Amino acid sequence: MELWIIAIIIVLFVVVVAALTVKIVPQQRVGVVERLGKFNRLLHPGLNIVIPIIDQVRKYHDLRIQQANVPPQTVITKDNVQVQIDTIIFYQVVGPEQATYGISDYVYGVRNISTATMRQIIGKLELDETLSGREKISAEIRIALDEATEKWGVRIERVEVIDIKPPIDIQDSMDKQMKAERSKRAIVLEAEAAKQDMILRAEGDKQSKILKAEGDKEARIREAEGLKQAQELEAQGQAKAIQAIAEAERARIEQLRAAGLDEQVLAYKSFEALMEVAKGPANKVFLPSNAIETLGSIGAIGEMFKVKDDKSSK
Repeated sequence: MELWIIAIIIVLFVVVVAALTVKIVPQQRVGVVERLGKFNRLLHPGLNIVIPIIDQVRKYHDLRIQQANVPPQTVITKDNVQVQIDTIIFYQVVGPEQATYGISDYVYGVRNISTATMRQIIGKLELDETLSGREKISAEIRIALDEATEKWGVRIERVEVIDIKPPIDIQDSMDKQMKAERSKRAIVLEAEAAKQDMILRAEGDKQSKILKAEGDKEARIREAEGLKQAQELEAQGQAKAIQAIAEAERARIEQLRAAGLDEQVLAYKSFEALMEVAKGPANKVFLPSNAIETLGSIGAIGEMFKVKDDKSSK
């Protein structure tokens, strides 16, 4: 029985010693080991062996990027307006030894430096600059934190200003101003739309008149060209008709000449035709003075034709 008790005690002792000797560190974590109260080494992810009682793990650090929410801070701007600002800081432990021995609580220190820096920055800005200068505020807070946390083994990854809340009365005034600006913008846009509409209508009317004038001009040109072509065709027809008449007359004269008739006979025939025209009761014939000389020969010509007729009858 005593042997069993001793065996159990030995087993328990071995288990306790093993638990104190073997340290398993998860990924992205690191442990700070002190030997007899003095920094000795770091425990890296995986299986680590320490000396019980002599070695002691002071603190474990998470090497992943962490975030610290800074409580909402009420600060006063340059134009004496109180605003409430919410901020988030993203940081990462890069020096576990400095983060353990450089400051007792680096998260608390980061928050305090962020608050103090924020008050200094906002105190130099007016309300409008504060509301529109989130990036500037974040950048200046990060610069101030980098300078302070460099000795703490902490690196500031990013600083974000989540919200900036002015007083309620200022918010009401800003809302009214925003509504007025929107109304003004709407009126301006409506006026611009009306202006553009009038311009487009005027341009359309102008183009319509231009196209109508060009159409009328084209119609008149084509009408003139058609009339010109018709006149040319008519003149060509008349010229051809006159030419045909002249050709026929020339052929008739040629035939008369071929029959042996001289100019006096032709003149006689012409006067015979003239006399036939003058036989009508309503016809009057006016002869030029130079034609009277020709009339004297008409009798001789007539006698000549009578002689020819008598000979032909015999």
